[in-house]
Amino acid sequence: MSKFLHFIVTFVVILSCSLLNPSLTAQAATGAIAVYEQRIIHSPDGIGKYYMGREIAKVMGYTGAGWLERPSREGEEQPTKIVNVLNLKPNDVVADIGAGTGYLSFRIAPLLTAGKVLAVDVQPEMLEIIELFKKEKNITNVEPVLATLSDPNLPSESIDLALMVDAYHELEYPQEVMQGIVKALKPGGRVVLVEYRGENPFIMIKGLHKMTQKQVRKEMQAVGLVWRETKNLLPQQHLMVFEKPNTNS
Repeated sequence: MSKFLHFIVTFVVILSCSLLNPSLTAQAATGAIAVYEQRIIHSPDGIGKYYMGREIAKVMGYTGAGWLERPSREGEEQPTKIVNVLNLKPNDVVADIGAGTGYLSFRIAPLLTAGKVLAVDVQPEMLEIIELFKKEKNITNVEPVLATLSDPNLPSESIDLALMVDAYHELEYPQEVMQGIVKALKPGGRVVLVEYRGENPFIMIKGLHKMTQKQVRKEMQAVGLVWRETKNLLPQQHLMVFEKPNTNS
């Protein structure tokens, strides 16, 4: 095969692949290993994008804000228990990733008498709701942060804890977001993930909105986080604790 013909064949293959997944074009050009896989046939509850064997779930938009604030949430999910086991210090800086309406942020903030909560979300509409609640509740140490799909938009080594409640499985770029979170954590900082238990088929949540502990641990290990413990104190969810290694110790 001539060099010219080889070039034409390669170009056609790359072009065909890029129609299915545009990111493959950049990967082919740089020789990078693909982090994600795009499939045409996929779950109606997913976006057709796979990460480490897991299909990423569709995001619940700001129109679902009422569900986040439903009166039955305390009984169903027991978020008070989540807050109680975080072992927060008064001067901690906590990033509530995928904060939504700030449901958890406003429950954490009063405990941080010398600290603050960074309520991170990619939807400006959710941040507007948080601003509204800040005024209504007269809570000043909750700061809305507008993130992008691939960047939590947090300064390096600025947070003590990153909390994600029923949010991680919807991240469109989980590896990039988690790399940004790891960078933002102080040495020894923690990530707490709360996800519906994927091991239990009787938990009546759509499959892609649940995660097994094994899958979560695999994905966190990929960005350098160390698993510390899993607390199964919630009715339907895992509460998993990871830590950024303290390289100075």
